[in-house]
Amino acid sequence: MTRLDRPDPFLRNKREEDIASRADWLAERFAKRAAKHDLEGSFPFENFEDLKQSGYLKLTVPNAFGGEEGSAYEMVLSQERLARGDGSTALAVGWHIGLLLQLRLSRAWPEKLFAELCRETVASGAVINELISEIATGSPSRGGRPETTATRVAGGWRINGRKTYSTLSPVLTFFTVSAAIEDSDKVGIFFVRQGAGIVIEETWNTLGMRATGSHDVVLRDVFVPDEDTIRGLDPVTAAPVPTEATLLHIPACYLGIAHAARDFALEFARKHKPNSLTVPIAELPHIKRQIGQIEADLLTARSYLFHTADRWDKEPDNRVHMKHELGLAKYTATNAAIRIVDQAMRIVGALSLSRSLPLERMYRDVRAGLHNPPMDDAVLLNLANNAIGELPQTPPSKS
Repeated sequence: MTRLDRPDPFLRNKREEDIASRADWLAERFAKRAAKHDLEGSFPFENFEDLKQSGYLKLTVPNAFGGEEGSAYEMVLSQERLARGDGSTALAVGWHIGLLLQLRLSRAWPEKLFAELCRETVASGAVINELISEIATGSPSRGGRPETTATRVAGGWRINGRKTYSTLSPVLTFFTVSAAIEDSDKVGIFFVRQGAGIVIEETWNTLGMRATGSHDVVLRDVFVPDEDTIRGLDPVTAAPVPTEATLLHIPACYLGIAHAARDFALEFARKHKPNSLTVPIAELPHIKRQIGQIEADLLTARSYLFHTADRWDKEPDNRVHMKHELGLAKYTATNAAIRIVDQAMRIVGALSLSRSLPLERMYRDVRAGLHNPPMDDAVLLNLANNAIGELPQTPPSKS
């Protein structure tokens, strides 16, 4: 992996430099393992041991529990750099640190349960994720009712069902599941600890992001005690707290992949000199134009992503109004990342298709961003509705 010769303008202080330095160190280690795990579709257990030992897993845990209490901006900064080494690992761990940030902001869990999760993360490197996707419901963001069921039993609930796209499944210590409550129209949320009745079926075999461990998780009569019930039959009385910025780990990951593709293409262009030329291809006008297009996309997308994360951190009273900007940050970054990797492959040429080089993996990985929330169609629809809603209401003219 190569590094920018100039300072990164998005590093503003010593703490951010330290966070970036740790992510860079991890990314360099992960880059050496990425091709193997991609080829095999295997889970990078050694990467997660490095994440644990480095303290990365506690990035967004509150200070009160021994964490680093990372902000949305710091999460984006760290995730973008981590993904330059291995997109699969970055996306996978992003769900863990993003969820911890979400819970820190929302305080939606019972305090005792949240404290236990935080302490276990700091002390032993516990990993958590939400398991809410199912084949029948499609993306959870579309609002389908889960087919996983929760049945009331003495002292708690009995959970049965199957969850898909269960990222991090090989290393999860805890996870939450959504389940339709039997004899009710309600959907509950339950905190599940690894144990009896939980089976991981290794179904994950995809075009890209092959090492995220997003297998199916089957729950067979899994008992969840009342104290581990996050949302049951009781009505929700607290007003929702905006937490959408916690999903910014997603566009950060895809921009990181694109940044790595950009670095590879630049290094290739500086050195590659066919015998038909007297200079490296970096000196050719059409190659410079392609590099310029990469730079324009990268700088635009990074600027908007970091600006949005910074505004979220600094303007808590405005967060409820930032949903459209957050969606646009994801839309802009993901689509820019796809264009950047495509341009990088055009610069390198037919060699970019070789599995001995990382670009073909990056090409496959970066396209997965189109299928992470929020999806492009939802972002554009929200932007359109918002724009239409801003128009002054004029009475119809009388003929």
